[in-house]
Amino acid sequence: QDQLVESGGGLVQPGGSLRLSCAASGFTFSAYAMSWVRQVPGKGLEWVSGITSGGDTTGYADSVRGRFTISRDNTRDTLYLQMNSLKLEDSAVYYCAKVQWGRSFSNYESLGQGTQVTVSS
Repeated sequence: QDQLVESGGGLVQPGGSLRLSCAASGFTFSAYAMSWVRQVPGKGLEWVSGITSGGDTTGYADSVRGRFTISRDNTRDTLYLQMNSLKLEDSAVYYCAKVQWGRSFSNYESLGQGTQVTVSS
């Protein structure tokens, strides 16, 4: 059974940085592309970033490109999201997502429990 556990969220001022982590288990992490998605209350899930199984290709939503960096460590079954220059509108619950086999980054089949990121002055 897939298990994804996010950590690293918190309260940060505009312009600040956070690094999210996602520990994966229950599946062969290195065989799957992974994504980060986020959700604000009352809205649907928004895809943020994705990375291929080997880490050689990444993708970003226009809203975060140039500020966020996705990475992974397949030796530790862990996914990361480095978030810099955070803006008020980045506040959301961030989820780690396992991408469906052979599908694009925005097609996910499993989500973690999420970690709250709040950007506020």
